[in-house]
Amino acid sequence: QNNAKVAVLGASGGIGQPLSLLLKNSPLVSRLSLYDIAHTPGVAADLSHIETRSNVKGFLGPEQLPECLKGCNVVVIPAGVPRKPGMTRDDLFNTNASIVATLTTACAKHCPEAMICIISNPVNSTIPITSEVFKKHGVYNPNRIFGVTTLDIVRANTFVAELKGLDPARVSVPVIGGHAGKTIIPLISQCTPKVDFPQDQLEKLTGRIQEAGTEVVKAKAGAGSATLSMAYAGARFVFSLVDAMNGKEGVIECAFVRSEETESPYFSTPLLLGVCTLNDEACIGKISPFEEKMIAEAMSELKASIKKGEEFAKNFK
Repeated sequence: QNNAKVAVLGASGGIGQPLSLLLKNSPLVSRLSLYDIAHTPGVAADLSHIETRSNVKGFLGPEQLPECLKGCNVVVIPAGVPRKPGMTRDDLFNTNASIVATLTTACAKHCPEAMICIISNPVNSTIPITSEVFKKHGVYNPNRIFGVTTLDIVRANTFVAELKGLDPARVSVPVIGGHAGKTIIPLISQCTPKVDFPQDQLEKLTGRIQEAGTEVVKAKAGAGSATLSMAYAGARFVFSLVDAMNGKEGVIECAFVRSEETESPYFSTPLLLGVCTLNDEACIGKISPFEEKMIAEAMSELKASIKKGEEFAKNFK
């Protein structure tokens, strides 16, 4: 039943456009609703000429948002401002927190059953915001709210493959924790196929995975952040989610979710996705002392970002 109705909120932006293109190209999607505060009619008209079966519609401005969300199974939110050189993901907080709170309020009202996939940074705070918004409206289900951290996995797979001369499509590295700096914890010890690195190389590789977003921000020299690779990673996550919702078994993706795995109330781990999604957390498993140390070191930053999101949502009108 390839009939997923997907909405992209922030569809005209740097991530939104290529993400919408990838979704339009998929046989899994039957309806694509594109929302933004500018340019969506044009983006939708452009995509609607592509010879795939999904029906594309553009929605412009807050008054059209309810209509955009009606009947959606999956909502992907890349809306917000991108990072500029010298900025951390946390620097985006003030702008993006309000955007995410506003958009997820509309989701809670108009498609409370949909799977909500948040790309907008800082994910470590925007996921707690989304949860609090859904709680406020009495429709909270932790199994339906995901922080998309897939780009960290995609990058880890690529960098490991480059160093080892492997086919990146066959490399799989779980990345746990959060989605910013040292909260990004690649479990190289659990990579398939198995790989080994001397400690100095392992530390350098880990640092590169953690700072890969900044690598792109610098290379784009003020013209934005990771948009194309993020669109690819966002689409990959959505396709996994839809596959699982269609009854495919054994679909595992990492995502930043409500979690009991550690002392942090939200944490990214490999998740076994299911028909009502999140069948259970495929737990972290055996990790190296180096990885254990990274988890311990990430805790205070993770908890602070989560608290910041929760506080914001409580005061959001």
